[in-house]
Amino acid sequence: MKFGTKAIHAGVEPDPSTGAIMTPIFQTSTYVQASPGNHKGFEYSRTQNPTRSALQKSIAALEGGKHGLCYSSGLAAIDAVIKLLNQGDEVIVTNDLYGGTYRLFTKIYAKFGIKFHFVDMEDIANIESYITDKTKLLWLETPTNPMMNIIDIAGAASIAKKHSIRLAVDNTFATPYLQQPLELGADIVMHSVTKYLGGHSDVIMGALVVNDDQLAEDLAFIQKSSGAVPGPQDCFLVLRGIKTLHLRMQRHCENGRVIAEYLRSHPKVDKVYWPGFEDHPNHLIAKTQMKDFGGMISFTLKGNDKSEAFKVMENFHYFSLAESLGGVESMSNHPASMTHASVPFDERQKIGLVDSLIRLSVGIEDVEDLIGDLKMALG
Repeated sequence: MKFGTKAIHAGVEPDPSTGAIMTPIFQTSTYVQASPGNHKGFEYSRTQNPTRSALQKSIAALEGGKHGLCYSSGLAAIDAVIKLLNQGDEVIVTNDLYGGTYRLFTKIYAKFGIKFHFVDMEDIANIESYITDKTKLLWLETPTNPMMNIIDIAGAASIAKKHSIRLAVDNTFATPYLQQPLELGADIVMHSVTKYLGGHSDVIMGALVVNDDQLAEDLAFIQKSSGAVPGPQDCFLVLRGIKTLHLRMQRHCENGRVIAEYLRSHPKVDKVYWPGFEDHPNHLIAKTQMKDFGGMISFTLKGNDKSEAFKVMENFHYFSLAESLGGVESMSNHPASMTHASVPFDERQKIGLVDSLIRLSVGIEDVEDLIGDLKMALG
């Protein structure tokens, strides 16, 4: 089954009671049992819900995985992965990553005795020197948020397997349309479903996909025991959103290329971070492990003036200034004061996240209108 067909059909069956082509919203908390323990696979909706089950199957199929699990947010999904660990365990993490992930690791789990090493993974050889007998997890994003760094998933997987470490990949920016980390050797794929999978800025959700049966069982236990599950209405919305994922991502990529090239030619723009440029670090790796280069772009202004960056974003019309990304509508964001404000200033500077950096989530509008918006905002 090809990807576009999976997006429409995988995990979804006509409702057996009515023939409804869309999975119904099973808005119920509990299920009647014929006798104690004698039920039809559903007993309580924190554990299982038919709408959620269909979505989990769909997302697993898109990633080429056996098991999918959905959570009430992307951070809840990440939280579930860290709950696989024990006090004293160590995690090696890319040094450029979503600020919420950084906050969860450093402000919540570090105080419970889990140690996190933040490492530049553009050269994956850097990982080896941080591995000890306490290292249990390798966590990476690619492309990274917000610097669009590319990390060699297959290379990281080789290192992880050599040392019997699990590899988890946040695939939010690329989506399974562009990149499938399980096929490259990852053990866990994570998504902020809020973003491209939902695609319409109307849902908060996270997901994990794995192949290993025992790992899936352990994560399902955490999902059930911790209770951070999405409701059936949200699951229905994501099932609907996924049906156009391949179409939306194609337009995101097409528009992203045009916007990236326009920004690079603008006299007020200093640097543009987009993996599709041939001189982007690890471009050849991106070309190998990704189908295309996506609609996420970051850029800085000459002079690195924060107030100028603010002025540009305040002048946008179509690029709405907002948290989040991956919706059909274009968005702009100032990572230093919004999504990555929890990352200390010195750490932001090390990775190039300067005060004039603007992150764009390029939507699926007519690209001529988006170019006009950039022209007006940049002046």
